[in-house]
Amino acid sequence: MKKEEVPQDDANLLEGKFKVVKYALNDKGEFEKVPSVGWEPENVALEQAWDVVNEKVESTRRAVLAGELSPLAYHMEKNMMDPGLLGKHVGSSARRVRKHLSPKGFAELDKDQLVRYAEALLITVDELKTVPQ
Repeated sequence: MKKEEVPQDDANLLEGKFKVVKYALNDKGEFEKVPSVGWEPENVALEQAWDVVNEKVESTRRAVLAGELSPLAYHMEKNMMDPGLLGKHVGSSARRVRKHLSPKGFAELDKDQLVRYAEALLITVDELKTVPQ
């Protein structure tokens, strides 16, 4: 593909930002990185993937408000983390993180553990304890 043929189908998914998606031939016949805002099939796939992520976050938020899950579950989902990954960030096992996803387990957390979770999720402890209404 030549440099001029690299797709530029902007669907505002990248908010006007470019990313390198292809190597293309320049005028000298050499390969070089070419910035692109994407192409339609890629943009559709990304939009669908983000829809799934957002649906999972919303479902988890509703479960927290219903008292079925702790606020930690919402913030973990929002950051696209699973118990294993969050556990690695806070120095805990996935099993222990799963325990804290229940309202009862979350209520038993001490301040130090709350701080570690908040730091791993890049939020404050107060934000960790709540979810958007």
